[in-house]
Amino acid sequence: MEMLNRWLAMRTMQKKSQRATAQGPLDRVRQRTSYTNIAVRKSPGNRENKVDHSKAQTTEESPEQAGTSQASRLFFIDHLRVALVILVMLHHVALVYGGIPPFYYFEPPTNDPLAGLVFLVFVLVNQAWFMGAFFLLAGYFTPGSYDRKGPGPFLKDRLLRLGIPIILFIFVLSPISSIGYYLMPSSLTGITTPLTWQAYPHLLGLGPLWFVAMLLIFSLGYAAWRMLTRNRASSSTSDSTPPSYLRMGIFILALALVSYLVRIIVPLGQEISLFGDVLSFPTIAYLPQYLGFFVIGIVASRHDWFRTWSRSTGIVGLMMAAVATVALFPIALISLLIAIENAAQQIPPFGYGTWQSAVYALWDSTFAVGMCLGLITLFRRFFNGESRFGRFLSQHSYAVYVFHIPIVVWLAYALRDIELAPLLKFGLAAIIIVPTCFAVAYIVRKIPGVSRIL
Repeated sequence: MEMLNRWLAMRTMQKKSQRATAQGPLDRVRQRTSYTNIAVRKSPGNRENKVDHSKAQTTEESPEQAGTSQASRLFFIDHLRVALVILVMLHHVALVYGGIPPFYYFEPPTNDPLAGLVFLVFVLVNQAWFMGAFFLLAGYFTPGSYDRKGPGPFLKDRLLRLGIPIILFIFVLSPISSIGYYLMPSSLTGITTPLTWQAYPHLLGLGPLWFVAMLLIFSLGYAAWRMLTRNRASSSTSDSTPPSYLRMGIFILALALVSYLVRIIVPLGQEISLFGDVLSFPTIAYLPQYLGFFVIGIVASRHDWFRTWSRSTGIVGLMMAAVATVALFPIALISLLIAIENAAQQIPPFGYGTWQSAVYALWDSTFAVGMCLGLITLFRRFFNGESRFGRFLSQHSYAVYVFHIPIVVWLAYALRDIELAPLLKFGLAAIIIVPTCFAVAYIVRKIPGVSRIL
């Protein structure tokens, strides 16, 4: 059964004061973290910047811009990207203190049901949209990079700026992070043997770099499409009319339908792995959203939608996300909590063709689209200025994304003896971890040649 079921069993065990059957040490070690997945796996100043699109980037690029150089610098997108990277870090800190496996290190669940519920909702809401937002931004910067560089340099740049961090994480950062499994009590992990070099092959994994790997696949697919069709699309933005609300609604319904159908086969929490567990994609159930948003980003780039969406469109997007959350999310959440209480083998809102899964798919599709519309417009309105601090955060956000996992693991372990309520400890850890990750990124990027990659 998928890893989420082990977490559900843990919660049920806590209610009944029973201990779940421990897995073997090797299986526990081979568990991998999911960037956004809460389920357990099977194994261990401000004005709009209207710069002409013929000008070049002036600062380093983002994880989703890796290998690109957008024609004009959209500072509000830089700031939105930084906010998303920080949210990613907070997401993983929540996994630590929410007792939600399969993170590399997490503290034992407490008898604080309110904190557990808060962390669960926080993780579910994040998972519903923030990775889709990353792919939307990535798609937006892809056509300009291809047009400017041509197919050969574009592919070379993508392979370097996306491929090297993937290799670095799999063979270096993942094993360092995976030591966290050996730092937890054996009652949680089932590990009773000491860590040796023989375990190294089982400590390899993509971790959150699954996003970078999927982005590389999408980028290669885009380049292949351009070469096969000999597409020489103009970067002209003369037709910049944003899509109507009707078209947005049709897209949301289509996305919800496809997501529902995909989750019949691949429910939320079930990963797809290649080469054993080394290349694992933990949230493949969200593939329709990821691919759909990447394509929408490409279209948005050609029509300059990010700069031409009206403020009313952003307001409607946020209202749409709020209404969907109030009307639909509680239905799915109650179904989830009932499944947890009963230690169900299947989680109805996560797939399997249930009506709750249809509700959940409609909610997360509406929420994702609404949040992206709203936040892009909001950041364009209020965070579209350039500053030294904003430039620093933007320049280092990709490195933060790549390196933050071992930092979260080891700082959380260093804080293990501090006795605080889970929510307070989450806040303390976040205050320490976020600036530390940016400081480490700053140091790493000072190494000669690293800034060209990260």
